[in-house]
Amino acid sequence: MAVRQSTPMALVGALRRVVAAPEATLKLVVAAAVGGGHLLLEDVPGVGKTLLAKTLAKALGVGFRRIQFSPDLLPGDLTGVQVYLPSDGSFRFTPGPLFSHVVLADEINRASPRTQSGLLEAMEEGQVSIDGVTHDLPRPFFVIATQNPVSFEGTYPLPEVQLDRFIAALSLGYPSYEDELALLEGQHGQEVQVEAFPAADLLEWQQAASRVHVDPSLRAYALAVVRATRNWPEVALGISPRGALAWQGLARAHAYVEGRDFLVPDDLKQTALPALAHRLLMRGESTPERKRRVIAELLEREPVPR
Repeated sequence: MAVRQSTPMALVGALRRVVAAPEATLKLVVAAAVGGGHLLLEDVPGVGKTLLAKTLAKALGVGFRRIQFSPDLLPGDLTGVQVYLPSDGSFRFTPGPLFSHVVLADEINRASPRTQSGLLEAMEEGQVSIDGVTHDLPRPFFVIATQNPVSFEGTYPLPEVQLDRFIAALSLGYPSYEDELALLEGQHGQEVQVEAFPAADLLEWQQAASRVHVDPSLRAYALAVVRATRNWPEVALGISPRGALAWQGLARAHAYVEGRDFLVPDDLKQTALPALAHRLLMRGESTPERKRRVIAELLEREPVPR
Protein backbone atom coordinates (compact mmCIF):
# COMPACT_ATOMS: atom_id res chain seq x y z
CA MET A 1 0.00 0.00 0.00
CA ALA A 2 1.35 3.43 -0.94
CA VAL A 3 2.40 5.67 1.93
CA ARG A 4 0.69 9.06 1.97
CA GLN A 5 3.13 11.90 1.35
CA SER A 6 2.74 14.47 4.11
CA THR A 7 4.13 17.75 2.81
CA PRO A 8 2.92 21.35 2.74
CA MET A 9 2.52 21.13 -1.05
CA ALA A 10 0.26 18.10 -0.60
CA LEU A 11 -1.86 20.27 1.70
CA VAL A 12 -1.92 22.99 -0.97
CA GLY A 13 -3.15 20.37 -3.44
CA ALA A 14 -5.92 19.29 -1.06
CA LEU A 15 -7.10 22.90 -0.75
CA ARG A 16 -6.87 23.42 -4.50
CA ARG A 17 -9.27 20.54 -5.16
CA VAL A 18 -11.97 22.32 -3.13
CA VAL A 19 -11.30 26.07 -3.21
CA ALA A 20 -11.41 27.95 -6.53
CA ALA A 21 -8.34 30.08 -5.87
CA PRO A 22 -4.93 30.32 -7.58
CA GLU A 23 -2.28 27.88 -6.39
CA ALA A 24 0.09 30.77 -5.61
CA THR A 25 -2.50 32.25 -3.22
CA LEU A 26 -3.12 28.90 -1.52
CA LYS A 27 0.64 28.49 -1.09
CA LEU A 28 0.64 31.76 0.85
CA VAL A 29 -2.31 30.57 2.96
CA VAL A 30 -0.40 27.41 3.89
CA ALA A 31 2.78 29.44 4.40
CA ALA A 32 0.93 31.65 6.91
CA ALA A 33 -0.03 28.54 8.90
CA VAL A 34 3.43 26.99 8.57
CA GLY A 35 4.96 30.32 9.61
CA GLY A 36 3.08 30.08 12.90
CA GLY A 37 1.14 33.29 12.33
CA HIS A 38 -2.44 34.27 11.55
CA LEU A 39 -4.13 35.32 8.32
CA LEU A 40 -6.30 38.30 7.37
CA LEU A 41 -8.49 37.85 4.28
CA GLU A 42 -9.71 41.15 2.81
CA ASP A 43 -12.26 40.13 0.21
CA VAL A 44 -15.76 40.59 -1.11
CA PRO A 45 -18.43 38.08 0.00
CA GLY A 46 -18.89 34.82 -1.85
CA VAL A 47 -15.36 33.98 -2.98
CA GLY A 48 -14.80 31.00 -0.65
CA LYS A 49 -13.24 32.39 2.53
CA THR A 50 -15.35 30.23 4.88
CA LEU A 51 -14.92 27.18 2.65
CA LEU A 52 -11.15 27.73 2.72
CA ALA A 53 -11.03 27.84 6.53
CA LYS A 54 -13.28 24.78 6.93
CA THR A 55 -11.33 22.80 4.34
CA LEU A 56 -8.01 23.66 5.97
CA ALA A 57 -9.28 22.44 9.35
CA LYS A 58 -10.71 19.27 7.80
CA ALA A 59 -7.46 18.57 5.92
CA LEU A 60 -5.51 18.92 9.17
CA GLY A 61 -8.02 16.80 11.05
CA VAL A 62 -8.51 19.47 13.72
CA GLY A 63 -11.37 21.41 15.26
CA PHE A 64 -12.95 24.38 13.51
CA ARG A 65 -15.07 27.21 14.89
CA ARG A 66 -16.62 30.14 13.05
CA ILE A 67 -17.36 33.33 14.99
CA GLN A 68 -19.64 35.90 13.37
CA PHE A 69 -18.38 39.25 14.64
CA SER A 70 -21.07 41.86 15.29
CA PRO A 71 -21.40 45.09 17.32
CA ASP A 72 -23.04 43.29 20.27
CA LEU A 73 -20.32 40.63 20.57
CA LEU A 74 -18.42 40.75 23.89
CA PRO A 75 -14.87 39.58 24.72
CA GLY A 76 -16.30 36.81 26.90
CA ASP A 77 -18.19 35.49 23.88
CA LEU A 78 -14.77 34.71 22.39
CA THR A 79 -12.68 33.61 25.33
CA GLY A 80 -15.27 31.99 27.58
CA VAL A 81 -16.56 32.84 31.05
CA GLN A 82 -16.58 31.64 34.64
CA VAL A 83 -19.95 30.03 35.40
CA TYR A 84 -21.26 29.99 38.97
CA LEU A 85 -22.38 26.59 40.26
CA PRO A 86 -25.07 27.02 42.96
CA SER A 87 -24.70 23.39 44.05
CA ASP A 88 -21.36 23.99 45.77
CA GLY A 89 -20.83 27.75 45.39
CA SER A 90 -17.84 27.30 43.08
CA PHE A 91 -17.04 28.64 39.62
CA ARG A 92 -16.31 26.58 36.53
CA PHE A 93 -14.60 27.91 33.42
CA THR A 94 -16.59 27.38 30.23
CA PRO A 95 -14.29 27.76 27.20
CA GLY A 96 -15.38 30.01 24.33
CA PRO A 97 -15.05 29.36 20.59
CA LEU A 98 -11.41 30.51 20.62
CA PHE A 99 -10.59 27.10 22.09
CA SER A 100 -10.24 25.46 18.71
CA HIS A 101 -7.38 24.82 16.32
CA VAL A 102 -8.68 26.81 13.34
CA VAL A 103 -10.85 29.82 14.17
CA LEU A 104 -12.64 31.87 11.51
CA ALA A 105 -13.22 35.41 12.79
CA ASP A 106 -15.79 36.43 10.20
CA GLU A 107 -16.17 40.16 9.49
CA ILE A 108 -13.83 40.99 12.35
CA ASN A 109 -14.15 44.74 11.78
CA ARG A 110 -17.89 44.68 12.64
CA ALA A 111 -17.11 44.11 16.33
CA SER A 112 -16.16 46.90 18.72
CA PRO A 113 -12.48 47.61 19.48
CA ARG A 114 -13.07 46.18 22.98
CA THR A 115 -14.12 42.85 21.51
CA GLN A 116 -11.35 42.88 18.91
CA SER A 117 -8.87 43.30 21.76
CA GLY A 118 -10.07 39.97 23.15
CA LEU A 119 -8.13 38.33 20.32
CA LEU A 120 -4.79 40.03 21.01
CA GLU A 121 -3.49 37.77 23.79
CA ALA A 122 -4.81 34.67 22.02
CA MET A 123 -3.07 35.53 18.73
CA GLU A 124 0.20 36.61 20.31
CA GLU A 125 0.61 34.23 23.25
CA GLY A 126 -1.64 31.28 22.38
CA GLN A 127 -3.53 31.74 25.64
CA VAL A 128 -6.36 33.69 27.24
CA SER A 129 -6.60 35.12 30.76
CA ILE A 130 -9.93 35.02 32.60
CA ASP A 131 -10.20 36.54 36.09
CA GLY A 132 -6.46 36.29 36.58
CA VAL A 133 -6.25 32.64 35.47
CA THR A 134 -4.37 31.76 32.27
CA HIS A 135 -5.78 29.08 29.96
CA ASP A 136 -3.66 27.66 27.14
CA LEU A 137 -5.22 27.38 23.71
CA PRO A 138 -4.84 24.16 21.68
CA ARG A 139 -1.89 23.76 19.35
CA PRO A 140 -1.71 24.39 16.50
CA PHE A 141 -3.80 27.56 16.79
CA PHE A 142 -4.56 29.47 13.59
CA VAL A 143 -6.89 32.47 13.25
CA ILE A 144 -8.28 33.36 9.83
CA ALA A 145 -10.02 36.74 10.04
CA THR A 146 -12.08 38.28 7.25
CA GLN A 147 -13.22 41.78 6.46
CA ASN A 148 -15.16 43.21 3.54
CA PRO A 149 -13.12 45.95 1.81
CA VAL A 150 -16.21 47.39 0.09
CA SER A 151 -18.88 47.83 2.78
CA PHE A 152 -17.64 50.04 5.61
CA GLU A 153 -21.00 51.00 7.15
CA GLY A 154 -21.16 49.83 10.76
CA THR A 155 -17.51 48.77 10.89
CA TYR A 156 -14.59 49.62 13.17
CA PRO A 157 -11.20 49.89 11.44
CA LEU A 158 -8.67 47.44 12.84
CA PRO A 159 -6.05 49.30 14.92
CA GLU A 160 -2.38 49.02 14.02
CA VAL A 161 -1.66 46.78 17.02
CA GLN A 162 -4.31 44.32 15.77
CA LEU A 163 -3.10 44.38 12.17
CA ASP A 164 0.43 43.71 13.41
CA ARG A 165 -0.71 40.32 14.77
CA PHE A 166 -1.40 38.98 11.26
CA ILE A 167 1.61 37.44 9.55
CA ALA A 168 -0.10 38.05 6.19
CA ALA A 169 -3.06 39.79 4.58
CA LEU A 170 -4.41 38.26 1.36
CA SER A 171 -7.26 38.48 -1.10
CA LEU A 172 -8.57 35.34 -2.78
CA GLY A 173 -10.11 37.51 -5.50
CA TYR A 174 -12.55 36.36 -8.13
CA PRO A 175 -11.67 32.98 -9.65
CA SER A 176 -10.25 32.67 -13.14
CA TYR A 177 -12.60 31.82 -16.01
CA GLU A 178 -11.48 28.18 -15.93
CA ASP A 179 -11.93 27.91 -12.15
CA GLU A 180 -15.33 29.59 -12.21
CA LEU A 181 -16.46 27.29 -15.02
CA ALA A 182 -15.27 24.31 -12.97
CA LEU A 183 -17.20 25.76 -10.02
CA LEU A 184 -20.40 25.86 -12.08
CA GLU A 185 -19.73 22.27 -13.16
CA GLY A 186 -19.49 21.22 -9.51
CA GLN A 187 -15.74 20.58 -9.47
CA HIS A 188 -15.07 23.21 -6.79
CA GLY A 189 -16.94 24.57 -3.83
CA GLN A 190 -18.18 21.22 -2.56
CA GLU A 191 -17.30 20.07 0.93
CA VAL A 192 -15.73 16.94 -0.51
CA GLN A 193 -13.76 14.46 1.53
CA VAL A 194 -10.15 15.61 1.75
CA GLU A 195 -7.20 13.56 2.91
CA ALA A 196 -6.35 14.38 6.52
CA PHE A 197 -2.87 15.45 7.55
CA PRO A 198 -2.29 15.02 11.30
CA ALA A 199 -2.07 18.27 13.23
CA ALA A 200 1.34 17.06 14.40
CA ASP A 201 2.52 17.44 10.80
CA LEU A 202 1.78 21.17 10.89
CA LEU A 203 3.69 21.53 14.17
CA GLU A 204 6.65 19.68 12.62
CA TRP A 205 6.47 21.89 9.52
CA GLN A 206 6.49 24.99 11.72
CA GLN A 207 9.65 23.80 13.46
CA ALA A 208 11.34 22.92 10.17
CA ALA A 209 10.39 26.27 8.57
CA SER A 210 11.96 28.16 11.47
CA ARG A 211 15.27 26.49 10.60
CA VAL A 212 15.26 27.48 6.89
CA HIS A 213 18.62 29.11 6.13
CA VAL A 214 18.62 32.84 5.38
CA ASP A 215 21.76 34.17 3.72
CA PRO A 216 23.08 37.39 5.33
CA SER A 217 22.76 39.22 2.01
CA LEU A 218 19.03 38.40 1.85
CA ARG A 219 18.55 39.49 5.45
CA ALA A 220 20.29 42.80 4.64
CA TYR A 221 18.04 43.23 1.58
CA ALA A 222 14.89 42.69 3.65
CA LEU A 223 16.10 45.09 6.33
CA ALA A 224 16.86 47.77 3.73
CA VAL A 225 13.27 47.57 2.44
CA VAL A 226 11.83 47.65 5.97
CA ARG A 227 13.91 50.62 7.10
CA ALA A 228 13.12 52.54 3.90
CA THR A 229 9.40 52.44 4.78
CA ARG A 230 10.12 54.49 7.91
CA ASN A 231 11.45 57.42 5.86
CA TRP A 232 9.13 57.20 2.84
CA PRO A 233 7.35 60.56 2.28
CA GLU A 234 3.87 59.01 1.92
CA VAL A 235 4.22 56.81 5.01
CA ALA A 236 3.26 58.06 8.47
CA LEU A 237 4.22 54.84 10.28
CA GLY A 238 6.61 52.34 8.70
CA ILE A 239 7.27 48.66 9.31
CA SER A 240 8.14 47.74 12.90
CA PRO A 241 10.77 45.18 13.95
CA ARG A 242 7.84 42.80 14.58
CA GLY A 243 6.85 43.30 10.95
CA ALA A 244 10.39 42.54 9.77
CA LEU A 245 10.38 39.30 11.77
CA ALA A 246 6.96 38.39 10.37
CA TRP A 247 8.18 38.94 6.80
CA GLN A 248 11.24 36.76 7.38
CA GLY A 249 9.04 34.09 9.00
CA LEU A 250 6.56 34.09 6.12
CA ALA A 251 9.39 33.97 3.55
CA ARG A 252 10.98 31.04 5.37
CA ALA A 253 7.64 29.24 5.45
CA HIS A 254 7.14 29.95 1.72
CA ALA A 255 10.55 28.42 0.97
CA TYR A 256 9.64 25.35 3.03
CA VAL A 257 6.29 25.00 1.23
CA GLU A 258 8.25 25.08 -2.02
CA GLY A 259 10.39 22.21 -0.72
CA ARG A 260 13.59 24.12 0.08
CA ASP A 261 15.58 24.52 3.30
CA PHE A 262 17.11 27.81 2.18
CA LEU A 263 15.73 31.20 1.17
CA VAL A 264 15.99 32.68 -2.34
CA PRO A 265 15.15 36.28 -3.39
CA ASP A 266 11.81 35.18 -4.87
CA ASP A 267 10.64 34.02 -1.43
CA LEU A 268 11.06 37.57 -0.13
CA LYS A 269 9.51 39.17 -3.21
CA GLN A 270 6.45 36.89 -3.28
CA THR A 271 5.75 37.38 0.43
CA ALA A 272 6.54 41.12 0.72
CA LEU A 273 3.09 42.47 -0.18
CA PRO A 274 1.06 40.07 2.01
CA ALA A 275 3.50 40.43 4.93
CA LEU A 276 4.12 44.19 4.84
CA ALA A 277 1.45 46.25 3.07
CA HIS A 278 -1.26 45.94 5.76
CA ARG A 279 1.21 47.17 8.42
CA LEU A 280 1.79 50.57 6.82
CA LEU A 281 0.00 53.69 8.03
CA MET A 282 -0.18 56.21 5.21
CA ARG A 283 -0.41 59.98 5.27
CA GLY A 284 -3.80 61.05 3.94
CA GLU A 285 -6.00 58.31 2.53
CA SER A 286 -4.67 54.95 3.70
CA THR A 287 -5.93 52.64 0.95
CA PRO A 288 -4.65 49.10 0.29
CA GLU A 289 -3.69 50.15 -3.23
CA ARG A 290 -1.39 52.94 -1.98
CA LYS A 291 0.23 50.62 0.55
CA ARG A 292 0.90 47.93 -2.04
CA ARG A 293 2.33 50.49 -4.44
CA VAL A 294 4.81 51.75 -1.84
CA ILE A 295 6.05 48.24 -1.07
CA ALA A 296 6.33 47.42 -4.79
CA GLU A 297 8.36 50.59 -5.41
CA LEU A 298 10.74 49.82 -2.56
CA LEU A 299 11.25 46.26 -3.79
CA GLU A 300 12.21 47.60 -7.19
CA ARG A 301 14.48 50.28 -5.75
CA GLU A 302 16.60 48.00 -3.58
CA PRO A 303 19.13 45.89 -5.53
CA VAL A 304 18.40 42.19 -5.21
CA PRO A 305 21.33 40.08 -3.94
CA ARG A 306 22.70 37.53 -6.36
